[in-house]
Amino acid sequence: MVTRAMSTTKQAGEVISDVARGYLRLGLVGDVGPVRAAKLVAHFGSLEAVFEASRSELKRVDGIGEQIAGRIFSARGDDEIEREITRARACGLRILCPEDADYPRPLVHTPDPPMCLYVRGTLERTDAVSVAIVGTRRCSHYGSEQAQRFGEVLASAGFTVVSGLARGVDSWAHRGALRAGGRTLAVLGNGLATIYPREHEQLAAEITEHGAVLSELPVDIIPDSKNFPRRNRIVAGLSLGVLVVEAGRTSGALITARHAVEYNREVFAIPGRIDRPELTAGANGLIRDGCAKLVTSLDDLLDDLSQVGEIMRQGLRDDERDAESAVAAHRQARLESHEKAIIEAVRHGASRVDAICDEANLDAGTVVAALTKLQIQGFLRRLPGDCFELCTSR
Repeated sequence: MVTRAMSTTKQAGEVISDVARGYLRLGLVGDVGPVRAAKLVAHFGSLEAVFEASRSELKRVDGIGEQIAGRIFSARGDDEIEREITRARACGLRILCPEDADYPRPLVHTPDPPMCLYVRGTLERTDAVSVAIVGTRRCSHYGSEQAQRFGEVLASAGFTVVSGLARGVDSWAHRGALRAGGRTLAVLGNGLATIYPREHEQLAAEITEHGAVLSELPVDIIPDSKNFPRRNRIVAGLSLGVLVVEAGRTSGALITARHAVEYNREVFAIPGRIDRPELTAGANGLIRDGCAKLVTSLDDLLDDLSQVGEIMRQGLRDDERDAESAVAAHRQARLESHEKAIIEAVRHGASRVDAICDEANLDAGTVVAALTKLQIQGFLRRLPGDCFELCTSR
């Protein structure tokens, strides 16, 4: 959606940066999600230009009709944004946008990063080295044991554990990470004025002390089942990989796994009992269909995380540069051969499409399609004149 402008780092105690105010104003407009927002910014060139556009100009953008254009036009003069910031301050929250330095870097490399992320607690750069643990709310005793076990061993190895604070597998994963003295992030499907489910209020407070509770939803949005799939994409986007522990055929954990595949993340699953399909058919099916790697131990998981796994085995969690370079190397290792060739062509000085085609020995159609994906994933950025360069932050 954006290039990262590091000048927007907020001072301690500040709820929201100036640039995030623009994202928040747009995000509070009904029916304008991350994808439509990205189209608006791409069309007009900046958030400021979006709010300077006329209704007729707004309607020309793909996916923006008469009603949405009218709401965007009206939003420039209302004070809803100030009410939202006041509520966030009262609830002890910060509001981050993709251009803020504290915004989680892995989310920037997804096609639909939250325009605004509400945060209670702290985010660290090393949270990029994270694994999500998800599964059914009605887990068996075995499922709760494994969720807590893997939460504990992953945190002990230096990973941040990501989950959704739901009953069942999620809560046991968070508890395992806390038990190990590690970091954990909880992504909610409601506004952070309340904790859902209510019985996890104390757990959420502990997570805040050793990580953060997050949501993309305005402060006072109440829990609603339609918001949980959106929450699941954030869980997947924050992580290097998603570990599924007990999931039936209709489990929301499978939505998280699907997002992980779409975002080029790893998917892992713990095998479950075949006589409890209501609890295990989804996770076992992922393994059967080759969509998930079978995991029985931490070593299984580390083996599939290549350079990240090697560094975590060596205990280099405290070296942020090593951890971040490992994440970048892991992401590039999962690219197709022609995508790697394009990156190397740009690295060697080719910037225009025809030059990239020549350097990489690829046809124009393949290159143009791959350039779009590589921009979304944060490997390349487009410059004026249809030129491309490497994203130096990667």
